[in-house]
Amino acid sequence: MTFINILTFILTGAVTAGTPLLFATLGEIITEKVGQLNLGVEGMMLMGAVIGFSAALSTGNPVLGILAGMIAGACGALIFAFLTITLRANQIVSGLSLTIFGTGFSSFVGQKMVGQGLADSVRNSFAPIKLPLLGDIPVLGPALFNQNVLVYAGYVVAVILAIYLYKTRLGLNMRMVGENPGAADTAGINVALYKYVHILIGGMLCGIAGAYMSMITVPSWQDGVTGGRGWIAVALVIFVTWNPYKAMLGSYFFGALSILGLYLQGYVHIPQSIFDMLPYFATIIVLIMISLKKSKENNPPKALGEPYFREDR
Repeated sequence: MTFINILTFILTGAVTAGTPLLFATLGEIITEKVGQLNLGVEGMMLMGAVIGFSAALSTGNPVLGILAGMIAGACGALIFAFLTITLRANQIVSGLSLTIFGTGFSSFVGQKMVGQGLADSVRNSFAPIKLPLLGDIPVLGPALFNQNVLVYAGYVVAVILAIYLYKTRLGLNMRMVGENPGAADTAGINVALYKYVHILIGGMLCGIAGAYMSMITVPSWQDGVTGGRGWIAVALVIFVTWNPYKAMLGSYFFGALSILGLYLQGYVHIPQSIFDMLPYFATIIVLIMISLKKSKENNPPKALGEPYFREDR
């Protein structure tokens, strides 16, 4: 096998494996941009994974499976939003509680589905679709433009979110809520509404990420199917400096790390466990580098993690 072929296979696998990370990272970016730090990404992904898989298994409809995963992720996000916005609970504790809840929820709901696989019709609906002309580009064509429909959806969501954030009035209002909710409230922006809506959208994206893992990456139910990728997504948000475009590159980079061992097993004699450690080890390195590199670009939204009391403004 030539170097070009190996590179093409690795890039293709990186995009496929990085797509659930992309959805989860975009969901957390939306949430943090309105000033809410939700550490429950892993929990929402697991809720989306088990409900999405269950819906696809019982109906044989992949679209219903993805929609069910979105709704499950949104329900998890709604719990977090109610606790932190309405009840003004601590965001870190609420997020961690959501992860614990989502983990237990997925184990309880999925205990009767362990080992069961999806119908061939569901699996085939996520077969790669080659885009004309673009799919013929050497190396990048097969990697980027010969993928399943959810990979293409990831491209679209990232671009739409970037345009929304940086080119629209609503996006400006959203960023203002995350930077200075008191000033946003004074300007007539409904802070609570903005927070609720964007947290729910973020939860939907995390639900899609989970459904992707259970329906495409591992199309048979396994307990803990997300494998800690929700925590990688939380770190990725910092790594990509809350930028949707950079989120694509960061997600695919970590996707490459997660599948590197599968492609290099025949060429290097390194235990698979070492390769399994790479994404998490890289996460630690990234966090250290970001903390050492002080710049305005790397700063989170100023009101991130701070509860907003309208009476205090």
